[in-house]
Amino acid sequence: MSKRQSSKYKIDRRMGENIWGRPKSSVNRRSYGPGQHGQRRKGKMSDFGIQLRAKQKLKGYYGDVTEKQFKRTYQEAAQMKGDTGQNLIGLLEQRLDMVVYRAKFAPTIFSARQVVSHGHIYVNGVKCNIASRRVRPGDVVSLGKKAKEMALIAEAQSLPERDLPEAEFCQWLTSEIGVAAIPLSAFYGDGFDQRVVRFCFAKKDETLRAAIERLRRL
Repeated sequence: MSKRQSSKYKIDRRMGENIWGRPKSSVNRRSYGPGQHGQRRKGKMSDFGIQLRAKQKLKGYYGDVTEKQFKRTYQEAAQMKGDTGQNLIGLLEQRLDMVVYRAKFAPTIFSARQVVSHGHIYVNGVKCNIASRRVRPGDVVSLGKKAKEMALIAEAQSLPERDLPEAEFCQWLTSEIGVAAIPLSAFYGDGFDQRVVRFCFAKKDETLRAAIERLRRL
């Protein structure tokens, strides 16, 4: 596992929720903040505090991105067409460490960054150890020969906790990405999870193009 295990769970407790949905997160047992003053009564949070907490939660979710990198990414997202929030998420998801994590090459975002920095990841056949590298559409991300034999990689491939059922995936796709989908299991009486979703193409061309653009950023 990543050496950041204890620290990332401290982020969970500071934010007051299980950011990564991990079963071992300490916030599942202790919902209050860390430290000797963690159980103190908290007053009403200001608007600035709410916005700051949201930014810290987003930075933490993507592996505790540095303030400098986050600010640069936000400025780039603000200059793009469309919703700035969606653009920001899309740019963060294009980071190489996040792509490695999403591909289940590593069990956590922190271990994914470690795998990249140790030179186990190849982009288009070339070794890359820069975790913040932007992965473009069409790029091929692969593991090195030694990495395929690592126990860490085997553990990540076998983790079931990041696999969402059809219904939950469609709900996430609709609420977070803005693209409606229907689980295929809804058409069967037994509700068996087919791991397949269905899209409706009976829409206007501009609606379909917008949906394709949002899906392309995943």
